Amino acid sequence: MTIPSLSSPLSVLRTPPIAVTPAIADLLGQEAAVAVGVSGGKDSQAAAIAIFEYLDRIGHAGPRILIHADLGMVEWHDSLPVCERLASALGTQLVVVRRKQGGLMERWESRWHSNVWRYEDLRTVTLVPCWSTPAMRFCTSELKTSKIQGELARSFKGRQIISVVGVRREESRQRARAAVADRNPRNGIWTWRPILDWHEEEVFRSINTRDIEPHPAYRQFGMTRVSCRFCIMSSLADLQAATCQSEAHDLYRRMVDLECRSTFAFQGARWLGDIAPHLLCRDARERLAAAKDKARRRAEVERRILQPMLYVKGWPTRMLSDAEADLLAEVRCQVSELLCLNARYLDRTAIHRRYAALLATRAVKVGAP
Repeated sequence: MTIPSLSSPLSVLRTPPIAVTPAIADLLGQEAAVAVGVSGGKDSQAAAIAIFEYLDRIGHAGPRILIHADLGMVEWHDSLPVCERLASALGTQLVVVRRKQGGLMERWESRWHSNVWRYEDLRTVTLVPCWSTPAMRFCTSELKTSKIQGELARSFKGRQIISVVGVRREESRQRARAAVADRNPRNGIWTWRPILDWHEEEVFRSINTRDIEPHPAYRQFGMTRVSCRFCIMSSLADLQAATCQSEAHDLYRRMVDLECRSTFAFQGARWLGDIAPHLLCRDARERLAAAKDKARRRAEVERRILQPMLYVKGWPTRMLSDAEADLLAEVRCQVSELLCLNARYLDRTAIHRRYAALLATRAVKVGAP
């Protein structure tokens, strides 16, 4: 990654145009409230700068703010101060929202606790990862988007609202398919992605021309992207760079502990504990090795479950045959023993009884006779 220096010629550093749709232009003409989500990373910095300059040019007189979702101990120490300095430079208010039940680390831990309870009570067929995944980014939906939009709906009640996010197509396949703007049908809030087609070099150049420093994680820590200290989307190089920072060590050990307890690697097949084993005590390294072995054995056991028996939306959809119930009972016994769980419903009769109860409950919920 090349970060343009502050001495680069201004003739080369012209800000690229932002993307605006007719719907967004119409809302701005109605003086809609504009809130730019900022994380401390370069893209949200660049989006905030570009949007505030654009609003000034078109004479927008509606309210405008920056809003930051604090994810707790997974955040870099510098992230909130970077957002505060940006708000000061733009002469605007910075609103900070947080999850009342704790940050992302607490969410991962509570998710594992919930997963164990659901498995023990046969509310799911297999254990599932406690971590966010690229396909299931509840870290973004629950701790960022929902908190930010909830705050905006309360703060700007009765007014049209535009939530600006600094995402770019070249970051991922999913973002490559994103629309410039779309409306949340549940709350009416519009999401605007004005720098969707910008390139990384343009982002840094935009920041540099305003004499605003990007997050130190880029230039000082060697990170290519700044989000959480350890992100499910991080490259191996970024994970290694993060472990070199002392501020991340306590979080690293806590996350590895959850890997050991859950037997699920942080990034699917990549164990966070393998990134910097020198930061772990001997007992932690031994627990990690045991967790990897348990993960392998758990996966082997759970692969025996037949595809028609696996969890689907609306599960359970039918009673199991005696052979299927026997198989599920055997798998549950082995997994429970392997992970020291207190699973119930461990024989054919108990499983049939449990499925009958679940089906009866489901029938009541959907209003079936």
